[in-house]
Amino acid sequence: MANPTDVGTQAITAASRRRSVTVVGLAHRHPVPNACRIGNMVFSGAIHGVSPTTQELPAGMAAQSANVFANMRAVIEAAGGSAEDIIKVDIYLRDSSDRVAVNEEWLRMFPDSESRPARHVRPLTPDSASLVQCEFVAVIKI
Repeated sequence: MANPTDVGTQAITAASRRRSVTVVGLAHRHPVPNACRIGNMVFSGAIHGVSPTTQELPAGMAAQSANVFANMRAVIEAAGGSAEDIIKVDIYLRDSSDRVAVNEEWLRMFPDSESRPARHVRPLTPDSASLVQCEFVAVIKI
């Protein structure tokens, strides 16, 4: 059986490896960071289509999509990485057939067809005001 003191030390060491990533203008209302990094791994929380300068959610899909991708870039850069480090993106859509604006932003952010992250589209919960959101996983080159 492990010494209780050793277990506490292990927990402190593990906690000190974890770094919260919060972007000014994109902070959540709840005490939750935009992303978390341990070592070279970054996992985001939900990234919304709000404007980081006004904190307002635009009405249309094109504007929300543009903001989601700009906000995703801001979060990965705040974590010390770049769009090239993103390995998986989950897109959440209110209307899963409405992918035109998302695909346009996707191609802008990931133009090389030989170097794009995996992507999965999921339904967005009806209680959200957003039309589109995303989450990502990244592996940052150390």
